[in-house]
Amino acid sequence: MVKMKIRGGDLDLVEYEFQPFSPGEVIHSLGLEKDYKLTPIKGRAKAIAPGRIHLTVLDMNRFAPNRPGGGGVGYALQIYCSAEVECTPSEVVIDYSREPIIRHFVEVFRKTVHYSGGFRIVIKDHEKKHVGLGSTGSVLLALGHAMNAILGSPLSSEQIRILLGHNYVEETEDGRVTNGFETGVGPAAATYGGMVIMGDELALVYRHRFAEGKNVFITIPPTVVSSAGRTEFDLLMNRARNLDYQDRELKAYLLLMDLIPALERDDLKKIGEIIWEIEFRGSKRAEVEHHGFEIYRQMSLLREAGLEFVGMSSVGPSIAIVTDRSRDEVASLIEPLGLNIAIETKVDNEGLKIEFQGADGSA
Repeated sequence: MVKMKIRGGDLDLVEYEFQPFSPGEVIHSLGLEKDYKLTPIKGRAKAIAPGRIHLTVLDMNRFAPNRPGGGGVGYALQIYCSAEVECTPSEVVIDYSREPIIRHFVEVFRKTVHYSGGFRIVIKDHEKKHVGLGSTGSVLLALGHAMNAILGSPLSSEQIRILLGHNYVEETEDGRVTNGFETGVGPAAATYGGMVIMGDELALVYRHRFAEGKNVFITIPPTVVSSAGRTEFDLLMNRARNLDYQDRELKAYLLLMDLIPALERDDLKKIGEIIWEIEFRGSKRAEVEHHGFEIYRQMSLLREAGLEFVGMSSVGPSIAIVTDRSRDEVASLIEPLGLNIAIETKVDNEGLKIEFQGADGSA
């Protein structure tokens, strides 16, 4: 077993023991488990989920690997993961490199809706892993919706989102899984599109269309530090947690009193100012400093060059730029800093989509 120490302050030290388990062993059905009227569809269902930028957690003290929540804010991107599912008599066949996390959520879903059959599953992700763009959450969300659709949609989008949040896992080296961190920002943004603000316990507080017609450029600075596994745990649950004790009220105020009105006005410049302020506050400061002060320097120079919105996603190192400017203009600003455009995209304001293909291959 792996034990991690969590320190929130001088008198706040607890130990958390990670207990890996086999996929399907630990399931939280949240009172949703019952005999639904399932109507399996012949053919295949395909769910396509956008990626996301996770701008900040609101309070790291309100979530842990066995407690989803913590609040936060983020938005959906036009980079996509997909899950294609068809029913089988009993077997579960998975075509994806990260099979343990897929198999676990399959068993969560099957147990919840009392489905005794199997699935044939093909997963495709956006291939940008552990850089802050949310591949795991988008993949699992697409999987949940595809399984749901092929059985006649017994669960609502909200039920799938909450079920995922309470059963979010990461794989271990020995092929098992363990509880992961989940604020709910990624699945909410990917489900509904646009920018979302989350409260604790996966509560969706606010959703609004964001940056329509603007360009989004992602640059991924080189970094020698990890943003996954034990390194991520140490970062999130120690220094970040302590900083959120100091700044969580300010961050909440900024989101409620400044960010929401700016979103209502579609004021990208003001939105960028608020997010830039949050880059220096609470747990977000710990996440940026985790990669060294060079990222602060790079982002500061981009802001000084007049780019409206610059912010690091999740635990990084990806930096998202939202702007009216063209690719050539942005490239001319970031290349002297040793950076390049890794992804050119836009905000997804529509959210997850589902397609069906009949047994004969017809759409």
